[in-house]
Amino acid sequence: MRSAVFPVLSIAASSALFAGCAVGPDYVAPKIASPRVFMGAKAVEARSAAPATSASTDAWWRGFNDPVLDRLVDRALAQNLDLAQAGARVAQARAGVRAATAALLPSASVQASGAKVHASTQTPTGRLLAATPNFDREGELYEGDLVAGWELDVFGGGRRDREAALAQYRAAEAGVAAARLAVAAQTADTYVLVRGLQERLAIARGQVETQTRLVETVHLQREQGVAADLQLQQAVGALEQTRASLPVLEEGLEAALNAMDVIQGAQPGTYRAELATVTAIPTAPGLADAGGPAELLRRRPDLVVAEQRLRASNAQVGSAISQYFPKFSLSGLVGTATTSSSALFEGPANQAQGVLGLRWRLFDFGRVGAEVAAARGQKAEALAAYQQSVLRATEDVENAFSSLVKRESQERTLAAGEASLAKARAASQAAYGGGVVSLIEVLDADARLLAVRDARAQARTEAARAAIRSFQALGGGWRDPSGADAG
Repeated sequence: MRSAVFPVLSIAASSALFAGCAVGPDYVAPKIASPRVFMGAKAVEARSAAPATSASTDAWWRGFNDPVLDRLVDRALAQNLDLAQAGARVAQARAGVRAATAALLPSASVQASGAKVHASTQTPTGRLLAATPNFDREGELYEGDLVAGWELDVFGGGRRDREAALAQYRAAEAGVAAARLAVAAQTADTYVLVRGLQERLAIARGQVETQTRLVETVHLQREQGVAADLQLQQAVGALEQTRASLPVLEEGLEAALNAMDVIQGAQPGTYRAELATVTAIPTAPGLADAGGPAELLRRRPDLVVAEQRLRASNAQVGSAISQYFPKFSLSGLVGTATTSSSALFEGPANQAQGVLGLRWRLFDFGRVGAEVAAARGQKAEALAAYQQSVLRATEDVENAFSSLVKRESQERTLAAGEASLAKARAASQAAYGGGVVSLIEVLDADARLLAVRDARAQARTEAARAAIRSFQALGGGWRDPSGADAG
């Protein structure tokens, strides 16, 4: 008995000795060189078009001060089906951590069986037994055992597997945050697009009414012999050209309204009535704290996803390297076995067994080496993907900042142009009524005014969308909850 105990204690001691060590590289966060501030930060902070109040990056959409937008975003965050999928992936990753943790611990099971046998005498074994004295073809066998086993994680391969599973879990959690940010941004962007198309439709319809009155005037003048038929046809042609723009804008509005319902996890048309009342395009708020490129590593959940995948691939290298080393296991059995049910649990029927196992892949023709090489290649790929994600995140911010500032500047320029063209249009209408200018001047003034009004509405729309992209690119206020565990 004593001789059997010492090997077990020796292995247990070895396991404890190596408990703090695991083969393979320990994870070290990559160094990312980045500038202290964004190039466009000063221009964004100095925006003359921004309201006096600034929006926090946390619930950034509330900075637009639009109750309808707030309601739509809240509903989308509660009902969106992409978010439901992301939540399901977290549950899967959490289960993976629990499975990897359980693999490090002993396991036990109970096995029981009872059998009655009527042996054949026509098999080689049956013929041999039939030739023995007192052979009985009828038999019984009863057995009940408690079986326990433990694969000792001496070289840390199991711990590396758990490390990888935990990193995947953290990536899944950050993926939920990334999905929430994307859904909020998509909802706000679609809302702004809806309001922009509604305003452009209102401008075009107003222009149709103006040109309709002009056609009526020219038609009356022609009947009175004051205007030629050519002038009437020119006015009608300009009116129909403006009317032709309406179906295109209406089509875009229909698509945006349908998209809004789908974002909220509903059939197209479900919430359309909420957007029937036309309101102004929301004004982009100021930015409370743009931070710098280094802040993105904590703010952007998609970057956390990329880094956790890198951490997982690093752990998988260690898991692959552990296959070079032997695997030790302990297993045992305590139970009873007898050919008579009445003898169960009696002394002669009791049985026990202890096994020290060793498994070592010595000759596998390079399979372990290939697995290690593949794991290292996956780590290199994950590192490049992470570095690329950081660069693109900074690019997203710079592009969004530039678009926001330039579109607001464009809108201010177009506002001044609209004021001038409105005066020019009124003057040309008066001059045409006095016979000073031809109808061509009036139609040209109409076309220019319509174009600048439409362009201004588009500039306001794009400025608001650029602000949304800025908040999304900055990470929407999310922070990496370091030390998160799956429990």
